[in-house]
Amino acid sequence: MKKILIANRGEIALRVMRTCKQMGISTVAIYSEADRNSPHVRFADEAVCVGPAPSKESYLKIDTIIDVCKKLNVDGVHPGYGFLSENANFAKACNDNGIIFIGPSVEAIEIMGSKLAAKQAVSKFDVPLVPGTDQPIADINEAKKLASGIGFPILIKASAGGGGKGMRIVNNVEEFEEQMKLAVSEATSAFGDGSVFIEKFVSSPRHIEIQVLGDTHGNIVYLFERDCSVQRRHQKVVEEAPSAVLTPALRKQMGEAAVQVAKSVNYLGAGTVEFIVNANLDFYFLEMNTRLQVEHPVTEMITGIDLVKEQINIARGEKISFTQEDLKINGHAIELRVYAEDPSNNFLPDIGKLEVYQIPVGEGVRVDDGFDEGMDIPIYYDPMIAKLVAHGVNRQDAIEKLKKAIAEYKIVGVKTTLPFGTFVLNHAAFTTGNFDTKFVDNYFHPDQINEEEALLVALIAAKLYDEKDHAFEISESGNFQKKSYWRTNRLE
Repeated sequence: MKKILIANRGEIALRVMRTCKQMGISTVAIYSEADRNSPHVRFADEAVCVGPAPSKESYLKIDTIIDVCKKLNVDGVHPGYGFLSENANFAKACNDNGIIFIGPSVEAIEIMGSKLAAKQAVSKFDVPLVPGTDQPIADINEAKKLASGIGFPILIKASAGGGGKGMRIVNNVEEFEEQMKLAVSEATSAFGDGSVFIEKFVSSPRHIEIQVLGDTHGNIVYLFERDCSVQRRHQKVVEEAPSAVLTPALRKQMGEAAVQVAKSVNYLGAGTVEFIVNANLDFYFLEMNTRLQVEHPVTEMITGIDLVKEQINIARGEKISFTQEDLKINGHAIELRVYAEDPSNNFLPDIGKLEVYQIPVGEGVRVDDGFDEGMDIPIYYDPMIAKLVAHGVNRQDAIEKLKKAIAEYKIVGVKTTLPFGTFVLNHAAFTTGNFDTKFVDNYFHPDQINEEEALLVALIAAKLYDEKDHAFEISESGNFQKKSYWRTNRLE
């Protein structure tokens, strides 16, 4: 591949383009009218406007994007995450037009895009599954009997989509009918598919996922785990690798289970197998995301592997450049998603101009972003400004580095999740590793966020960290453990 179109925007488009540049591959950016002046447009070798600001009129227009690929003689398309990244029709359109889709097969996307189909596929591969149904439920009376047999509380889940939509917890048989109707209605509205199924509700689990890679030569490897349990509205905010609770034996067991999930669909490229883990450290398959994850940088930081480079090489037909035995965990990495959201107001999105925008710099600090000072945060897309990542020799070192980086991250003009990040990193439940997906519900209340106090705490922590007589330095290894922050010279 000599030319790749990145069918995305913002920080993930820039992140893919950086690797393409390192590999000597030219890049094509697409952009909406709202993103005309975005950094990813300037960084690309070529850029084409694909429509007005709304994503359905620009970033989701398959025919328009395929036409751009053909006109500019594009060899491959990298979809990033979100938008068309898990759209089987888009992957098929690329294949039908002789364009390499840098991702899994159409069949794998279709199967793993349906939670029911995914459960049916992996059930043949000895992967632990949450007790429940493996077929859509339609008859309410029959569903009540099934739920009673599984045992309350149970979870009604939409087969399609994600993000918590079409998901309802049912505590007893009396409320089952109402909750099922609500789940079906929500799933139909959100995904155009009202199919739902029943699972045993695992209370207060940890959300732990395994990064996998598969190639066309039959090789599938796992690149350890990420703990993504700090969430709001079923969406991740803080992610780390490795998990604070997995033993080496459990890590190996979960990794091998993830490989089996990938084998169930002959998986190609980068994918993530998500599990829920209960208080007894029993784990169950949740779903597979057939794309690069937002939180992939923490895996890159502890392994030294450039996942986008591997994606591109796999799409070229090359073997994965390492074996399972080659992989080792190097230190610890934590990522904070810096959203334009107001944590004190139920994390509602905030819009406005980035009047001041200065990113932190330091050893082990990585910032993946897609904004410059003076830019507006558009209302049309996900409100994530950046991914702020810190890598340390151990978990405590990573926590301290991330607190320092938060203190040095200057954003004026919009509310952000930076103060929330400080709250998480200072909370005993997080520092001890004793937390689950109910962290926000259990410990965070809007009145606990005072931006000035949070900044002061972060500044004090940063000063104390700077003054510590720590004799260690992170050695240069891999593509991402460099002395300068990763965003340096991003527009060269």
